[in-house]
Amino acid sequence: MRLNARFDAASERQIVYLMNTTGRNASDVVREAVAHYYVQVRSANARPTKFLALVGTGSSGRSDIASNVKVQVGLALDEKFKRAPQPPAAK
Repeated sequence: MRLNARFDAASERQIVYLMNTTGRNASDVVREAVAHYYVQVRSANARPTKFLALVGTGSSGRSDIASNVKVQVGLALDEKFKRAPQPPAAK
C-alpha cells in the first residue's frame, strides 16, 4: 500500500529523531510504528480464550465457592500474606 501522510511539527521531529537514531528511512520508521501499535491494539482487544477454557474445569469439592467468592478470596489472601482473618463486611 502506498501512503501519503501529513504530520504536525511534533510528529515530524519524532520521526526525524527515530530516523537519525536508528539509521532507518521514514517508511521503515512508520512501518515499525504501525506494527507496534497493531500489537498493542490487538492485545487490548484479545479475548482470554485460553483462560476461559479453564473456568469451571477444576473441582475443589466445595459447592459454595461462587456464592462466597469474596470470603474465599479474602481467606486465601489472609493465608498468603499471613494476616489474621478479617470478619466479613456487613451486607
